[in-house]
Amino acid sequence: MTLGSPAIAQAKVKIRVGYLHTLAVDGQMWLADHLGAFAKYGLEPEFKQFQTGLEIFQAMIGGSLDVLSTGAVISNFPARGQGKMFLANAVEFATAQLWVREDQGIKSIADLKGKRIATTAGTTAHVFLDTALKANNMTGKDIELLNQRMPDAVTSFISGAVPAVALWVPFNITVRDKVPGAKKLVDASAYYPKAAIMSGWATTADFHSKSRDVLVRVVKAWSEGNEYLTGKTDEALEVLQKKQYPQVPLKDFKEQYGAQKTFPVAEWRKLYGDESVTKWLQQVTDFFASTGNIPNPIPASQYFDPSIFMDATKA
Repeated sequence: MTLGSPAIAQAKVKIRVGYLHTLAVDGQMWLADHLGAFAKYGLEPEFKQFQTGLEIFQAMIGGSLDVLSTGAVISNFPARGQGKMFLANAVEFATAQLWVREDQGIKSIADLKGKRIATTAGTTAHVFLDTALKANNMTGKDIELLNQRMPDAVTSFISGAVPAVALWVPFNITVRDKVPGAKKLVDASAYYPKAAIMSGWATTADFHSKSRDVLVRVVKAWSEGNEYLTGKTDEALEVLQKKQYPQVPLKDFKEQYGAQKTFPVAEWRKLYGDESVTKWLQQVTDFFASTGNIPNPIPASQYFDPSIFMDATKA
C-alpha cells in the first residue's frame, strides 16, 4: 500500500498527541481531523489538551505522549536534548500581547519599571515580553516576573493583583471582556521578523528514530489541514470556530488568525529549504539560553529535522 492511498485494509496506528488549544498551534490539526486525513493515512490519534507547552513536553518526556504541538517551547526542550522537532505550524506574528491596567498608572512600557508582570515563564509570551523590554532599553531585571500558568496569570491581571500581563491569544478576549479599561500596549508584530516565534510539532528521539514513517504520515495529514486553512481560509475558520472554539466570536477568531503567519505547503517547502525555519527556531533558543535556562544548548540545525516534512510533501 502506498501512503497516498486510503488506509482501508491497514490496521490503524494509534498515536498520542498533546496540544495547546490556541489557533496557531492546533488549527491545522483539527482541520486534518475534520477532513478525515489522519484516518486516510492510517492513523488513529488520541488528542490530549494541555495548558502550557512546558506541561506537554514534561508529559512526552515522561512517556505519556508520542508527539506534541506547541508554541515557543518548541525551541526550548529540544535544545536541551529532550525531543526532536519535525514540523512547523505557524509563525506567531502577533499572537503574544502585552496588556496593562491604566487604572494602576501604566500607560507605557517605561511605566512597568519595578512593577509585577504576570506571564508563563519559558513560553511564547515570555519570549515576546523580553523582546518588548529590550526594545525599550529595559531587561527582565527591571521588572518583577510573576510566573503562573496562563489562565492563572490572566486571573491575576483581572483581579488587579498585577498591573500587566504578557499573554497569548485567545486569552486577550477574556481580558478585554472582564477589564473594560485594559489596554493592549503592544503585540509581537512590532518585532517581526527579528523576534519571529515558531509554533510546531516535536517527538521523542526514540519515536523519531523508530517510527519515522508514522511521522511522515502525521505530516501528510497535517498538510491537508494546512492547505484547507490557507486555501479556503474563511470556510476553514468557520469550521474551526464552530467545532473547536465556540466560545470565541467568529470576528475575534478571524482576528486571531491574522495574528499568525501560516503558509501553503509550497511556501513552507521554500522556508524549510532556505533555512528560514531553522533561523527562527534558533532566535528563540538563543533567548532561552541567554535567560540562563539552557546550558550548552543544542543548535536548531541539530534538533530540527526538516527531512520528514520534505519527504511527506514531495509532489
